Amino acid sequence: MPTCGNYGKCGEPRLLPVLASGILQPARLRRRLRGAADNERPDPGKEVTVTSLRVPRHLITSAVLAGPVLAGTVLLATACGPSGSPAAAPTVTKTVTVTPTPTPTGPAGSGTGSPTPTKSGSPGPSRPGACPTSALHLSIGTGNGAAGSIYYPLVFTNTSGEACTLFGFPGVSFVTGIGGSQIGHAATRNSDAPRQSVTLAPGGVAHATLQVVQALNFPPAKCQLTTAHWLKIYPPNQTEPVFLNFTSKTCAATAKDVTVLNVAPVRPGAVDS
Repeated sequence: MPTCGNYGKCGEPRLLPVLASGILQPARLRRRLRGAADNERPDPGKEVTVTSLRVPRHLITSAVLAGPVLAGTVLLATACGPSGSPAAAPTVTKTVTVTPTPTPTGPAGSGTGSPTPTKSGSPGPSRPGACPTSALHLSIGTGNGAAGSIYYPLVFTNTSGEACTLFGFPGVSFVTGIGGSQIGHAATRNSDAPRQSVTLAPGGVAHATLQVVQALNFPPAKCQLTTAHWLKIYPPNQTEPVFLNFTSKTCAATAKDVTVLNVAPVRPGAVDS
């Protein structure tokens, strides 16, 4: 069973690292240091470890009190055992939590995640919309006959207080009366005439030429000759019709080669110039 010496109980200090430079030790401590190192004199500034020195408690106290004049620190280790080796210093674990810096979602250098608003230019003047049926007054001009047909101008007048546009072909057919059924084929479209957009200022006028083929030119059995008194007219790109009183001979037959009406696209003015 190992003993810890005559100067204290087991577990009291037995290991004394001493910095030899500039230490003012008591005389008894110096004598014991010389005995611990018989033929070796510590060099100044060299750290010496005394492993077998048993130092009385009052001498250790004197050495500690001399601390203000020491160039180093006296460290005491408590260990009990036959080897006299110093106890290992405990390991200290330090945990550091790092908070990530948020990455900005906006453009580089903006300093914010919000996009930078951009100024848009002022919108240009709006284009007039299509002329509704309610804004138009329809009439039929004087017809001109040529080569078995009569050509009538269908006149559209803007009666509203705002400009509007007409583009393309009107829909035209003979009917038995206002709200009545259709007679024969509806007017075919004259695809040879170019289409154009016509803007009507308030009070402005445009027209579409309606060709009415003389029904007597068709064989009676094939034509099914009849007399119509009404025209049903849809302004271009509208679904509400206008009914005009107009009397003419026509064919009630619906054969493909029996067509009495043919219409051209709208053009500016009341008549063709």
